[in-house]
Amino acid sequence: MVQAPGVPASGIGELRPAPAGLPDASIAPPVVAESGDPFAALRVTDLVARLERGRPIRLAAIVDRLNAAHVDWLFSERIVGDAILQLAANWAADYRTTGGIVVDEGPLGVTVTVEDSSRVDPWIVRQAHRQADACREALIDFSRRERATGHD
Repeated sequence: MVQAPGVPASGIGELRPAPAGLPDASIAPPVVAESGDPFAALRVTDLVARLERGRPIRLAAIVDRLNAAHVDWLFSERIVGDAILQLAANWAADYRTTGGIVVDEGPLGVTVTVEDSSRVDPWIVRQAHRQADACREALIDFSRRERATGHD
């Protein structure tokens, strides 16, 4: 059988415009941040990169800001603390000093202090790039999975 020009054989073909009033289908479900998740770590690192330098900031305030900035996510103090402790460990490994990102317990509760030096910005940008690369890898891995059954 000969197919008429412009008519798809069995595929979807060209889509028509959405009907007026059709809601956006890209609504995402809420995400509960988890330790070790590069998507959560990237969001934490993005905020830490913007924090005022050289003064202690309450971990609870950092958590509150993350939850306000990412309303489709839920960040807990434990998860944010884990991500910041990982940054502190990375700093210690890279610079052989623990002064870059300091997590401390004090009268205000747990606080985070980011060193006020010119070496912080380029370092934290590299951290964020590594996390973003890990996010992209996770997305590529997800796209390669067998989708019909939802199993690997």
